[in-house]
Amino acid sequence: MTTFATPATVPSAVSAAEAGVAAVHRYYQLVDAGDVAGLVALFTPSASYHRPGYAPMVGHAAMTAFYSGARVIREGAHTVTTAVAAGDQVAVHGRFAGTLHTGEEVALRFADFFHLAPDTRFTRRDTFFFAPLV
Repeated sequence: MTTFATPATVPSAVSAAEAGVAAVHRYYQLVDAGDVAGLVALFTPSASYHRPGYAPMVGHAAMTAFYSGARVIREGAHTVTTAVAAGDQVAVHGRFAGTLHTGEEVALRFADFFHLAPDTRFTRRDTFFFAPLV
């Protein structure tokens, strides 16, 4: 038997997707503003962050340490060009332009994949960069 979504169930699904995308956009705003406490609060206490060149970061303390100084980026701005939500995940494609702690200017494309808890906090984030490594 095939089951179809009824009009009563569609708005909540759309709302959940919209809430997830809004949380992701808020994340980038907080990163760009340097609000470490605010951005870390968007993650669940046991969330993990996987990023090329770093060991997986698990929990608020590890993420706070990363965003407070271990991150090679001193400052910059993210531009989200695409955000797609499906179920409890949001996929993002975008551009970043900024300055590293060395003073070097950097501009690159990135892709992020966020897994969401029911309250839209992030349980996992995976980042990928478009770079000529292979």
